[in-house]
Amino acid sequence: MNFFAHDALLPDGWASDVAIDVDDTGTILAIAAGAGREEREVLRGPVVPAMPNVHSHAFQRALAGRTGRVEPGNDDSFWTWRQAMYRFLDRVDAEAFEAIAAQAYVEMAKAGYATVAEFHYVHHDPAGKPYADPAELAWRIVAAAKTAGLGLTLLPVFYAHGGFGGLPTTAGQRRFMHTFDTFTHLFDRLREGCPEHDCVLGVAPHSLRAVTPDELAQVVRLPAPAAPIHIHAAEQTREVDDCFAWSRQRPVEWLVTQAHVDARWCLVHATHMTEREVAALAATGAVVGLAPTTEADLGDGTFPGAAYLGANGRFGIGSDSNTQISPFLELRQLEWSQRMRARRRNVLPAAVGATIGASLWTGAARGGAQALAQATGTIAIGQRADLVVLDATDPALADQDRHDVLDAAIFGPSSRPVRDVLARGRYLVRDGRHAQEEAVFARYRATLARLAQSA
Repeated sequence: MNFFAHDALLPDGWASDVAIDVDDTGTILAIAAGAGREEREVLRGPVVPAMPNVHSHAFQRALAGRTGRVEPGNDDSFWTWRQAMYRFLDRVDAEAFEAIAAQAYVEMAKAGYATVAEFHYVHHDPAGKPYADPAELAWRIVAAAKTAGLGLTLLPVFYAHGGFGGLPTTAGQRRFMHTFDTFTHLFDRLREGCPEHDCVLGVAPHSLRAVTPDELAQVVRLPAPAAPIHIHAAEQTREVDDCFAWSRQRPVEWLVTQAHVDARWCLVHATHMTEREVAALAATGAVVGLAPTTEADLGDGTFPGAAYLGANGRFGIGSDSNTQISPFLELRQLEWSQRMRARRRNVLPAAVGATIGASLWTGAARGGAQALAQATGTIAIGQRADLVVLDATDPALADQDRHDVLDAAIFGPSSRPVRDVLARGRYLVRDGRHAQEEAVFARYRATLARLAQSA
């Protein structure tokens, strides 16, 4: 598989007339700028590395747009939304779980994601009982990713408690619950099966409110030495206050000083940090997994982006609750939230003369690849040929200089910035269409109808 791009975003910046040669495994063998077209297939627009999605709860796609009714007292919050999510899960069986995940993943592919980290915390049936195969729902995630063609980093979640200090869980959390022994059984099952499915296996202690320090230390020793570790941290101010009351430390502070956080880790959200925490976290080499559209939807707060990126902190982006599925929208919301906070434009750091859009895309793609432990995120030799071909016929992108095209796609009035998406050098999306989208959507609609009847 040999490709030719008139313009491509390489690790050192934009280049012209780029030859990209790919082997049968989908790995980039050679790259040459200023090359001739020869017998290569011409990619039909500016080419950028596909975006890794660092944080997804795929099943929540079916909740999108369905939690906006104002309740008495108009005191809606993350915590009331969580109760709505629990009630929804009461009706979601294994078939529905896979159908919803496949719909979310096809939408991700069409939006420009080629890989996804699934933070997978629903393990049991609607009554809270383990399936005959404890990995039943994990295999449903694997099947959905295969249907969509996405590279998968599977992160089974250890969830044992309902609050800091080992508090008991609630009835709504019954589908998540594991002891360390039952979770080890699940993890061993996945460790046996994941190689044949070509997915990376990591681990995700849910949060400091859901695991004790001893359990956290045990869980992070389960995966391979280089495997990714993801954890929710400091998403809500109530969480920060409860953590401080329990430990006399804030969540990020506790993790950095007590959990030996390093480049394997991805701290999801990390919204509420002090200046000292920002500097300390950036220095660990860990990735912060941001989900700006979800954080806005849930009223989480504003991530200290300028300070963190200014300290050379690494970051990736994800779709989280899948209310919005677009890396362009995530990066727009990230920068715009900083503008509203600072009351000025072009806030997040970029080199003088560089554009905010290209800087954000490059940083998020590289950080996302690290968080997923996948060879992706850059167009470079030895990397997966995960490519996004931008749609230069979109009015917002038409006649844009290549150095400005990502800014036009992120911040401009673009309705369809993505034309084609390739994963491992093979097309997932052509002319904005995924080959499986009609079948996946029909199954998804039938699933929604069935769930509505059972409500």
